[in-house]
Amino acid sequence: MKYLNNLLQDLGITKVKLAKYLGVSRQMIYNYLTFDSVDKWPKEKKILLMQLLDVNDITEKDIKAIKVDSNYMIQVEQKLNNSLKSSNCNESVIDFKGLNKESKQLLSDITNLLRDKLGDDKTKENLYEVKYLYYFLQSMDNIPEIKYILGYMAKSNGFVKPDVYVFSEEKQFLFEAILYSAFTLYSSGGSSKSKIIERHKRFEQEIEQKKEEILGRTEQLTTTKIQALRELGYSEVNSKNYQEVLEKMAEIESRKI
Repeated sequence: MKYLNNLLQDLGITKVKLAKYLGVSRQMIYNYLTFDSVDKWPKEKKILLMQLLDVNDITEKDIKAIKVDSNYMIQVEQKLNNSLKSSNCNESVIDFKGLNKESKQLLSDITNLLRDKLGDDKTKENLYEVKYLYYFLQSMDNIPEIKYILGYMAKSNGFVKPDVYVFSEEKQFLFEAILYSAFTLYSSGGSSKSKIIERHKRFEQEIEQKKEEILGRTEQLTTTKIQALRELGYSEVNSKNYQEVLEKMAEIESRKI
């Protein structure tokens, strides 16, 4: 069945998407793919797969004869999407176009893992874990240290060797050492409660300060926009005048320097 797995990966067809198409659970797809032959699948599921891949049979010879090009990928994708629409499935389907094989597999694995966490979430704790992970990823472009945190967690859990540095080696090494000290201190309870409370207050104050700075900047921009509209004689920003308004706002900002 390895040949079929490889084809599904090349096409960007996740087990979740295939499960929806065949009308079975994702776990059942995992079970199907452990069989040594598709002939052991239920007959109607095998026929659906043959229709999807446009083949007369699901043998290794048939699969290897498939020419996976853009036209074939589009054809298979359209069949999948039409099937999902006809079954009134409202869940989103991830677009794997433009990704290489390794990226497709990684995104598929992450999606399946998150789906499992959210599917077994009686207390909604998993929902908040995934939501915070989403915020975490959103912040990555603005906070480079997030990459070092991820590297530390991968190493400390044995997924990556401790001497591997895929980012800035000097910065990553330093950050990992500091994180190790912090986690050790947390685990041992070595810091006094009063000091912990004091540090957390400082943490809260910094967050509030950042919020105030963002709010102040937003109010400042709003004031500048109103002034620009007034000077230009407009009542609002629209698609025709937005470039002129932006330039006027930049001019007003420069007057304050």
